[in-house]
Amino acid sequence: MLIADARGAVVRCNDAAEPLLPAAAPGTPLADVAPDWLRDAHAELCSLGPHAAPAAGRSAAGDIDGRHFEAHPTVRDDGSVAWWLVDDTDLQLVRTALRRERERSAFLAKASTVLLSSLNLERCMDATARMAAESLADAALVIAPARGQRLPVVTCVRGGEPGTTTVTVVPDSVPGLGEALRGFPPVPSRWIDPGAAPAWMVPESMGPVGSIVITPLPGHGVPAGALILLRKAEGSVFSEEEEIFARLFAARAGAGMSAARLYAEQSSISDLLMRELLPPALHRISGVDFAGGYRPSADHERIGGDFYDVHPAADEGDASLVLLGDVCGKGLEAAVLTGRIRNTLHALLPLADDHQRMLGLLNTSMLSSHHTRFATMVLASAVRRGSSVELKLTSGGHPSPLIVRTDGTVEVAATQGTLIGAIPTIACTTVTASLAPGESCVLYTDGITEAKGGPMGDELFGEERLRRALAGCAGMPAEGVVEHVQMLAGQWLGGRPHDDMAVVVISAPRTHHLSAVNGHTRGRFTA
Repeated sequence: MLIADARGAVVRCNDAAEPLLPAAAPGTPLADVAPDWLRDAHAELCSLGPHAAPAAGRSAAGDIDGRHFEAHPTVRDDGSVAWWLVDDTDLQLVRTALRRERERSAFLAKASTVLLSSLNLERCMDATARMAAESLADAALVIAPARGQRLPVVTCVRGGEPGTTTVTVVPDSVPGLGEALRGFPPVPSRWIDPGAAPAWMVPESMGPVGSIVITPLPGHGVPAGALILLRKAEGSVFSEEEEIFARLFAARAGAGMSAARLYAEQSSISDLLMRELLPPALHRISGVDFAGGYRPSADHERIGGDFYDVHPAADEGDASLVLLGDVCGKGLEAAVLTGRIRNTLHALLPLADDHQRMLGLLNTSMLSSHHTRFATMVLASAVRRGSSVELKLTSGGHPSPLIVRTDGTVEVAATQGTLIGAIPTIACTTVTASLAPGESCVLYTDGITEAKGGPMGDELFGEERLRRALAGCAGMPAEGVVEHVQMLAGQWLGGRPHDDMAVVVISAPRTHHLSAVNGHTRGRFTA
């Protein structure tokens, strides 16, 4: 305790205060023996006069000989003030440490949110470099695993934007970099000579480097890369505590980059598989027009349980094989089975002339697999004979094909059969048909006829409505018929949920009469 009068002279200094203020003898001016913060607080309190508000709440704080103290005043009856000095150095250290830890925890939480919310590897690397440069160092470099001796590098200086480059370097030529890229524990920064940093590592705008930290970016099973932190020569070097914190940040950054890289790999694989499972684009083959359209059950999906293929004939003059099917169910699981069915039928192409045998062998294959799903299917062999197209049609539990004549008549091909993959033995019938120029055969899945919508929202599109729609397509090219059917079905649905929908149209091209020059010789018909 230290007592000083209203004039600023020391009145008394007790035994506990004497070691702190050894020169504080009675009568000595407070300004000569006390720190400025205590002198100023005493002068301010005394200037308020004896009728001022109580001294409570007018405490002061500051340092004495490297320790932090709080000074709490008590105004005495004679106008002097007793200052009670409380050493709270340890409390302040704890508060500072707690605040720092809260700030670091908030930073790591933000880093996790930012880095794990993006599944794009380039954006993850940019975000890692930017956050590290703003909060951990004067500049930061994020290095992805090497492609040979080529290192993809993202560099960011504090206050700047990340930039991407590729450098050709042997990682082991930079102390600590090769180890970090292999996922080994980081080399302490005190072992790395800043003056030996290669030119590609130091941004031009930064100037001399005073301290370097190189730490691995841990990934899922394999390292995700390395993080390099740089501080300017005039700044402080990295402390051991800061290196540890940098590794904590690097662990989160590595997890984000690893997740992004894994997602990119899986996305690439998925795209490749999707392309293999998607129905092919159809066109004219051997004088026969083919067109197809497919719409999966969910707009966010690209594949489902409906499928179709056209296999051109191996020899000129033979029939091309068309297949359209519908696997029970929808989505990815159904799409996987469609891929198996398409591959099986592709292997059975040497038997393309015998529809019933092909379907029988496919039925046996499906029953021997682990799948419990079944499928419906229709096969069509199409070959150009003169100006007409000859068809052979076989259905395995599938809606019968519809034939659109040039006069608008819609005929039903009388082929029918049992489901594929449901029972050990199947039975089906094969019928033939002929298409004159401008006529079409329409194969479709029940997703079209069972599309539920209309004015009341619960009525099926139905086969009768489909026939009326096709009657208006007489003479249309194959692509036009497909687009018309898809448009009408989509309008009928009105955005409501639906099953997979697929349609394939086989058309005999119209012929055009051409006459010779000046019309003096007999003309001929060509496709």
